[in-house]
Amino acid sequence: MDRFHISATGHSLNYLPEYIAQRHGFFKDQKLDVTVTVPSPWDDVLDELASGTADAALGGIWVPSMYRGREKSYTAFAQVSNRCPLALIKRGKPGNFDISELVGQTVLMKSGNGASVGLFFKMLLRENGVDPNSVHYVQDLDGIMLGKLFQGGMGDYFFVDIATARVMAARDPNVSVVMEMVTDGGEIPWSVYYRETETINPSVLDAQTRFCAALDKAMVWLLEHDAETFRDELAEIFPKIPADIAVGITNLYRDKNMWTTPIVSRKGFQRWQKGIADGHLIKEPFAYEEIVDNGPASAAQMNGLKTNGVKTNGVKTS
Repeated sequence: MDRFHISATGHSLNYLPEYIAQRHGFFKDQKLDVTVTVPSPWDDVLDELASGTADAALGGIWVPSMYRGREKSYTAFAQVSNRCPLALIKRGKPGNFDISELVGQTVLMKSGNGASVGLFFKMLLRENGVDPNSVHYVQDLDGIMLGKLFQGGMGDYFFVDIATARVMAARDPNVSVVMEMVTDGGEIPWSVYYRETETINPSVLDAQTRFCAALDKAMVWLLEHDAETFRDELAEIFPKIPADIAVGITNLYRDKNMWTTPIVSRKGFQRWQKGIADGHLIKEPFAYEEIVDNGPASAAQMNGLKTNGVKTNGVKTS
């Protein structure tokens, strides 16, 4: 067994393939002893990479993009989330919502766990012809605090993770979910695994390839199993999310291509690079190969690596 430690920026439902691979022995089948920490603050994942404590960080690809050519270079080698896991809620009935209704309104957005929430939301506005400067934001506070303030009357909309959004809507008849990004937000490599570029060697690439094979098998498993059939497992993994909501979101993710392949989406990458550049974290979009090495994930599929006799899915990205 080879040690493979992941330093993650959170514990999220959209990371479910990793948890399934761990719980079902798919990593062990690839001779990997996978362990995970979720440091606080989240950016300690970079310290764990630098110290050699972690073999990979799990989080947004905007971090490797932001650091490239500046303080440090990081290379992404696998994708776990192919959609944004956030939702937009408002007070009142949903009606026939149009994104143009946000002009002149105040949107609450958490920012305690990085820049991706605001980056994505403003990118989505631009893509739909809405000037981000025409909308007001409160985005410098913790998500739990913002949730309480929203329910208390602050702002007009709240942009938050889909589980929180559905829980709030289920508990408060005066709150409605008007957009769920997994359905309405388009393809994007929301969560990826990355590592310091200078530390990559043949041994590292081999371990990454085996990791991708196990992750791919977990994605196949999830797509083949209705979430209702592993409700109890979801309750164990996410005890703070009501079981019915966890099942519903998991099936939504299964249906809407949250989990496709460990290969980082080239189309989604190019789209997200523009959003990151427009958000001024980088001067201009990077080329795919400058940030991503899809070699391990591609090798896991092209070589037909097997776990327990089952081939990986070999799904191709655009």
